Amino acid sequence: MRSIIERSREIYNSSGVTHAKDSYNESLHIWRLANGRMVEFAAMQYEKDKQNFQGRPHDLYAWDEVTEFLESQFRFVNGWNRTTRQQQRCRVVATGNPPTSPEGEWVIRYWSPWLDSQHSNKAEPGELRWFATIEGKDKEVENSEPFEFHGELITPRSRTFIPARLSDNPYLTDTGYRSVLQALPEPLRSQLLYGDFAVSVKDDIWQAIPTAWIIEAQNRWLAKPKSELALRAVGVDPSRGGDDETAIAKLYGTTFEIVTHAGIDTPDGIIGARHVAEALGDEYAPIFVDVIGIGSSVYDHLKVLRDTPVTAVNVGSGSKATDKSRRYGFANLRSELVWKFREALDPASGENIALPPDSQLRNDLRAARFSIVGGKIKIESKDEIKSRIGRSPDKGDAVLLAWHGANQAPGTVRVSENVFYD
Repeated sequence: MRSIIERSREIYNSSGVTHAKDSYNESLHIWRLANGRMVEFAAMQYEKDKQNFQGRPHDLYAWDEVTEFLESQFRFVNGWNRTTRQQQRCRVVATGNPPTSPEGEWVIRYWSPWLDSQHSNKAEPGELRWFATIEGKDKEVENSEPFEFHGELITPRSRTFIPARLSDNPYLTDTGYRSVLQALPEPLRSQLLYGDFAVSVKDDIWQAIPTAWIIEAQNRWLAKPKSELALRAVGVDPSRGGDDETAIAKLYGTTFEIVTHAGIDTPDGIIGARHVAEALGDEYAPIFVDVIGIGSSVYDHLKVLRDTPVTAVNVGSGSKATDKSRRYGFANLRSELVWKFREALDPASGENIALPPDSQLRNDLRAARFSIVGGKIKIESKDEIKSRIGRSPDKGDAVLLAWHGANQAPGTVRVSENVFYD
């Protein structure tokens, strides 16, 4: 932030726009200008820092290096992009380089018509597209015309993206900076030199599931004809209210299908159970439910609603399994679920898993990091992942539950707290 503040001094002083009554408050990081305008600088080191902006309206929010922020911070703070002046335009502008970590890849999803190579309706640079939030999710609409949804009049907002390269910056092009960027290792070299959002982010050294394996599975889903096999297992990661989703993963052979419902549409366990029942329809398969939190209520109601085996899974319970090398055990059941799916995604496994080409699912599965503690593989907790990426990895967890359930030996019983298999 310091460099931006210093740059603001340069701009004001060199352009001659400063006035005798203009002043900068060093402690508050605020310019108060003679024309009545105010420019404020701020930063957010932690996810919770977004709360500092609650109820503080600004007609312009300008984000520098937006990929360094979490999506939850970006959306929350922009909620106060408003003014009481009738003719004043309210706007959000964001600048930044391609993401260099999984935490920043939400930007590709947010501006997917311009940045997602798999988007079905690509947008041109600078082209306006219109979006509305419906049932907690962004939905692209045809134009800016307000429309009614469940009795509410919704007004879409525009969104666009303008790409840039080093050659577009006349201030840096002739300074020799190109040679600095050319000396960087990939993928950082292409990301900063060419503004290339298509280059894959380099995996963290402790990332549990390699990104390349996930992408390979998603490409396989696109190329593979949809399986006519019967439904094999269903994984359910429930949520109640808030920003989290209720995610339902259906496994056919080794091909996954995913159904989600916004948290606001899952107010209690009975509604969550109905979502699962509707997703299955007449299909029959064992259901595996994460029973932490609202999941226990969903589990109870599913046993009444469905004439199918319903299994409660407490991912915090113990594990007696080992990895395929038999060298390491697992700190808990969650660690087992993640690592066993990693082993199945390994191209050498021959499983040929096919995953829907969903960027959120890809980031869910690549988010988990591991460590080796006391000879056991330990995957970080869901809360730790949420604090790092700013949301819950619901789709990924549903996939893990479905795969785990489908690969339990028939007739076995797992002796661990709250986890039973008939």
